[in-house]
Amino acid sequence: MVPQQPQSRNPAPALALPRTEQRNPRTTGIDRVPALELLRLLNAEDATVAGAVERALPVLAEVVERVTERLRAGGRVHYFGAGTSGRMAVLDAAEVVPTFGLDSTVFVAHQAGGERALGTALEDAEDDETRGEADAREVTTADVAVGVTASGRTPYVAGALRVAGAVGALTVLVSSNPAAPLAALAEFRVLTDTGPEAIAGSTRLKAATAQKMVLNMLSTAAMVRLGRTYSNLMVSLSGNNSKLRQRQVTILREATAASEQACRRELARCGGDLRLALLCLLAGTDPAAAAAALSGAGGSVRGALERLGGDHHRGP
Repeated sequence: MVPQQPQSRNPAPALALPRTEQRNPRTTGIDRVPALELLRLLNAEDATVAGAVERALPVLAEVVERVTERLRAGGRVHYFGAGTSGRMAVLDAAEVVPTFGLDSTVFVAHQAGGERALGTALEDAEDDETRGEADAREVTTADVAVGVTASGRTPYVAGALRVAGAVGALTVLVSSNPAAPLAALAEFRVLTDTGPEAIAGSTRLKAATAQKMVLNMLSTAAMVRLGRTYSNLMVSLSGNNSKLRQRQVTILREATAASEQACRRELARCGGDLRLALLCLLAGTDPAAAAAALSGAGGSVRGALERLGGDHHRGP
C-alpha cells in the first residue's frame, strides 16, 4: 500500500484550479516509495489517458471531417501552443510530412516564443496574447486553427484563436480542462479530461500524452480520408534514405504480391514515386497514365485505381 502524505493545512480550493493543476490523491506518497512502485503509480495514471481520449472521439470525428474538407479545397492546418503543448504540435506537424508525402506548408505549427522555445522553457511566452494574434495573421478563411493548451486558458492560444475566428477559419480547441475558459473562442472543443497529474500541475505527463494522441489521430485520419494511404499502408512515403527505400519495396510487395525484383523495377521506372509504382503494378499501366489518374483523383490511390479500371481487388 502506498504511504500517503499529509494534506496541506490550507489547500487551495479545488474548484479554483483547472483539473490539470489540482493535486492527485492517488500519488501523494510518490516520493516515499521504491522506484518500481513509483513507476507503477505513473503507469497507472498514464493508463487512464486512452479512456479520456476515447470519450472525446465523437467531437474529434466531426473535426476530422471538417479538416478533410478544408485540406481538399487547398486550406492548411495551423497549430498554436505554448510549452509542452506547442512541442506536441510541432512534433505532429513535422512528422506528418514524411509519413504522407506532404508539403511542409500543409500542417504548420506555431510555438509561443518561436524556435528558441522548442528546446528551452520560456515560461513567459505563453502569456503573450499579442504574439498569438500576430502569429495567426497568416491564417485565412480556407484554413483550420487548432489551439492546443492543457489548461484551456493560455493567452497566446487565445490571441491566435480570436484572430483566426475573425477571418472565418475553422477553429478548434484541444484541452484537458473540461471547463476550458477558451472554449467560447473555438467552434469545436476536443476536451480530454485527464484529471490531476501524478505530479501536481506537470502537464508534460497525462495532458501532453492526450494531446499527442489527439493530434496524431487528427492528422492521420485526415490523411487517410484524403486517400494518402492504401489500406493501412504508407503509400505516400518518400524514399529519402536506404531504410525508407526498402520500406517502399516492402509496401509494394504487401499491396501487390509482386516479387521484390518487380517492385524495385517499377519504382525505378516511376522515379521512386511509390504511389505511381503501386498504380502501375495493380492496374497494369504506365507512369504517365498513373500520374494522370492520381491527379484526377485528388491524390487518392483508390480513386485513381477506379479511374484506371485496375484490378485493385488484388490488393488489401
